[in-house]
Amino acid sequence: MTLDNLALFLMIVEKGGLSAAGRELGLSPASVSERLAMLEGYYGASLLTRTTRSISLTDEGRLLAEGARRLLAEADELESSIRLGAQKISGLIRLSAPVDLGQAQIVPILDRFLAEHSSVTIDLNLTDGFVDLVSQGIDFAVRYGVLADSTLRSKPIGENRRVVCAAPAYLECNGTPQHPDDLSRHDCIVMRFGTNIDRVWTFRVDSEAYRVVVRGRRVANNGGLVRQWCLDGHGICNKSVWDVQADLAAGRLVEVLPDYSPGQTALQIVYPPVSVLPRRVRALIDTISSELALEVDG
Repeated sequence: MTLDNLALFLMIVEKGGLSAAGRELGLSPASVSERLAMLEGYYGASLLTRTTRSISLTDEGRLLAEGARRLLAEADELESSIRLGAQKISGLIRLSAPVDLGQAQIVPILDRFLAEHSSVTIDLNLTDGFVDLVSQGIDFAVRYGVLADSTLRSKPIGENRRVVCAAPAYLECNGTPQHPDDLSRHDCIVMRFGTNIDRVWTFRVDSEAYRVVVRGRRVANNGGLVRQWCLDGHGICNKSVWDVQADLAAGRLVEVLPDYSPGQTALQIVYPPVSVLPRRVRALIDTISSELALEVDG
């Protein structure tokens, strides 16, 4: 077992196949297959389940992916410390963030971080869908909501208010809802997260959680598109206040049902359960966390 073989295994997982990993590393399919077989023989376990169209991690493969990422990160950290000095921050950082939050808040932080650390490279995945950090090789993600995967670790940033809003033109044509139940008569623009469609919106009525099933003709898995449809007057949406605060301030959108505010949603940074984070990853997590926390408190 060598670090090179572990790196190859992670590349297979990240690229979704042996051939793709071989092309990335300049190896023949036969060589990739042989080295994977060596790893499986060394551990005495099948690491991947392969079909003609896809691969997936076995339980042992997922465990190895987590451990391999930790070992490679520690080796990379050691090499960086020796070659570049203990205070030098360098190397690749892969992160994921929601589309709107990423474009409006995360990207400016990344630009400042890159300007300060010239030896760092950023690979940013902007998506509103679920991202498997381990299998996709993501160092960390900025996420809204409760931590669904209990194996991940998290760093809370704060609470962020949800806002139900619409364009003035939509409200002029369709009226303004006065109670959450009124949404049943409105066209609501709905987010889809993977296979789950967010049709149940939560409000507060008489200090109790009050859930309403909404409907509409537009569903999207991209928060930026949901916001744009709302700006174009196609319906009512339920967004993070960060995503629409500039639109609210400029009057392009209007908050509706403010007396029934759906409340707060957690904002946090999540990362795989590694014992040691690379210095560059730790530094960026701390930077994003502190800057976003100031926004939350503000």
